[in-house]
Amino acid sequence: MVSLVEIDRYNYLPVLDLCVAPEQKAFVATNEYSLAQAYVQPECVPLALYAEDKPIGFTMYCLDADDHQYWIYRLMIDQRYQGRGYGREAMRLLIDRIRSQLDEDHNRIYISFEPENRIAQALYESFGFVPDGRIEYGEVVYRLEF
Repeated sequence: MVSLVEIDRYNYLPVLDLCVAPEQKAFVATNEYSLAQAYVQPECVPLALYAEDKPIGFTMYCLDADDHQYWIYRLMIDQRYQGRGYGREAMRLLIDRIRSQLDEDHNRIYISFEPENRIAQALYESFGFVPDGRIEYGEVVYRLEF
C-alpha cells in the first residue's frame, strides 16, 4: 500500500537518493531539482511516496500561480520499485487528494509529459486524462475534468 508523506528534515535525504532508470531520465526532473523548485515556488506541494515504511517515489502538485489551475508537476517511482503497481496507486491517491481541494473555479487537473513517454501516457489515460491540445516546453498537456 502506497502513502503520501510530507517531506521534512528527517526523510528528504532518502528521497534525494531515489531515481528512475537511465533510459527514463529524460522524462522526469530529478528530485533535487523538484525540491529546489518547491522551495522557490511555495505553491508546490512535494510529497514522498512510501510503501512498507520506505520511500519508493516522489510526487509534486500545485495550484499553479500562472494559470490558477491544479497541476501534477511530478510523479516518479524509483527504478527498484517499478512494475509493482505503485505508480497507479500513487496516482489514485494524488488525484483523490487534489480532488478534495477542487471547487467551482478549479474543476480539473492538468499534467504534462514527454511525448515519447508511452508508459506515462497509458497510465494517465487509464485515469481519464485526455489531451487538451497544448504542447508546453516540449511536453504534451493532458487534463482530467470533474
